[in-house]
Amino acid sequence: MTPSAMTATQAGEFRAAGTDLSERRRSGVSTGPLIDISATPDTIGMHWDTEGSLRIGAFTTIAAIAADARLAAAYPGIATSAQGLATPQIRHLATLGGNLAQRSRCWYFRNPHIACLKKGGSDCPARSGNHLYHVAFDLGPCVAPHPSTMAAALLAYEAKVTTDCRSSLTIGDLLGDGSNGSADNALQPGEMIKSIELPVPLQGEHALYKRAISRTHAEWPLVEICARAVIKDGAFQFVRLAAGGIASVPLRLVAAEAALQGKPANVAAIAVAAERATSGAKPLPMTGYKLDLLKGLVQDLLERLAGNQATDS
Repeated sequence: MTPSAMTATQAGEFRAAGTDLSERRRSGVSTGPLIDISATPDTIGMHWDTEGSLRIGAFTTIAAIAADARLAAAYPGIATSAQGLATPQIRHLATLGGNLAQRSRCWYFRNPHIACLKKGGSDCPARSGNHLYHVAFDLGPCVAPHPSTMAAALLAYEAKVTTDCRSSLTIGDLLGDGSNGSADNALQPGEMIKSIELPVPLQGEHALYKRAISRTHAEWPLVEICARAVIKDGAFQFVRLAAGGIASVPLRLVAAEAALQGKPANVAAIAVAAERATSGAKPLPMTGYKLDLLKGLVQDLLERLAGNQATDS
């Protein structure tokens, strides 16, 4: 979950903070030349426009995002996602761009002696091997979940990404749809993330983030959810639910969102939405448990959002 490089290139691999890249270099998974890159004024920090939207430079650290009070007030789902990932030491080095473009955490990919799809192999050994922590929504040939917590949070906020080649990319444009098992993202060779743009927050919206993990501290999420909602007159007027840890790319839970649109913010409606969160799931033999975690997280976050609305009113 820690950033390594903005993306790989044919000539070499970009290195910014290098928190994950260093590990891959030590293990022999990543070899070849490196291209060191540094922050410039337009690629670091938080830049607010007069209307209240935010541009975050790709070199901004996760710790800076987690600690920014104005960001937390406007985009609480982004702030709490940043606060929850990795360890304090890593958050102080890791960059937002690196987190979005990091490499797979699959143990077969991380083994330098195994040629999986992402290293030029012909198949995904996790599919027929040990895939206990892998996908519950089978979207393509690789069954490793995407490792970026920030990507799931930014998906919930419908953020746009700018690179040195393209602008206004959605998270889907950046990461693909999971059908290409050989790549961790859809960046072109040599393309580098420069900034991420967040739209103006909706009036009256609340947001929460939560992850299910195996241990208490510094653990990769089994399932994670970023949830946003606007509740007015006791009903859901707007809902966004984005999940990580369940597929080869972060997913919007559109069936659950649709189930709540215009519905009362009560336990019964939320329970229906939680059930529909698993629509389209294709778990592997070892990953069916993730669907229970997914439903539980959706229900918990939505009930808390409904409770927040009741408290505010």
